[in-house]
Amino acid sequence: MIGEQLRDFLDAKEREFNQSDFIPLDPISVPHRYSKKQDIEIAGFFAATLAWGQRKTIIQKSLELLERMDHSPHEFMLHHQERDLLPFLSFKHRTFNDIDTLYFIAFLSHLYRNQQSLEDAFTIAWSEDVDVMERLLTNFHNYFFSLDSAPSRTKKHVATPIRKSACKRINMFLRWMVREDTRGVDFGIWKRIRPYQLVCPCDLHVDRVARKLGLITRKQTDWLTAKELTANLRLLDPKDPVRYDFALFGLGIIEKF
Repeated sequence: MIGEQLRDFLDAKEREFNQSDFIPLDPISVPHRYSKKQDIEIAGFFAATLAWGQRKTIIQKSLELLERMDHSPHEFMLHHQERDLLPFLSFKHRTFNDIDTLYFIAFLSHLYRNQQSLEDAFTIAWSEDVDVMERLLTNFHNYFFSLDSAPSRTKKHVATPIRKSACKRINMFLRWMVREDTRGVDFGIWKRIRPYQLVCPCDLHVDRVARKLGLITRKQTDWLTAKELTANLRLLDPKDPVRYDFALFGLGIIEKF
């Protein structure tokens, strides 16, 4: 039952896990190596995209990719030459391969040569509506694959609600960029999307814990499940529901709840 007891329990767990010592062992540690807004965005976007498997491996592969950009991803997107792309032909993480990597670079290069921030790509047709995220993620997906060189195979690496995906990795990335508090984990460098509009990242650990706590009733895990979870978290905190991601994830992966 969703009520004061559950709120108190999750509030305590959120305070416990939403701490700076959470950073080093999590993929969010990758963008935390940077201070420039665009570098944080790019590093975070790649780290979130590669976020499946063991967290240690995700961090290692993300840093390996950024090393090929001399750890200056924004400058790389703006100024790289054709020959600078050769090192990426050998990059691979699970099913994310050189074809996918080169298209991500092509899109980000196109974006940053025309706009200041990746936030612009995620806020096409933004409004203050609480349930705007489905439209924003759909528009982002369409924009991301609007270049003539877009490979069909790469579409599986950028989730969209249109395919009923829970969009876990993109929602996680957006949490990093949008949420801001005094704990220093999330960045809060994007100001158009509001924390109340975020959808909770719904991975296996979060899904399992949320079901045990009665926050999810749907049998499958898809976009509607992520929306159900978020709607219930908004009953606990209408302004910043996704802060409870720390509690659910921590309970699942650290405490094995």
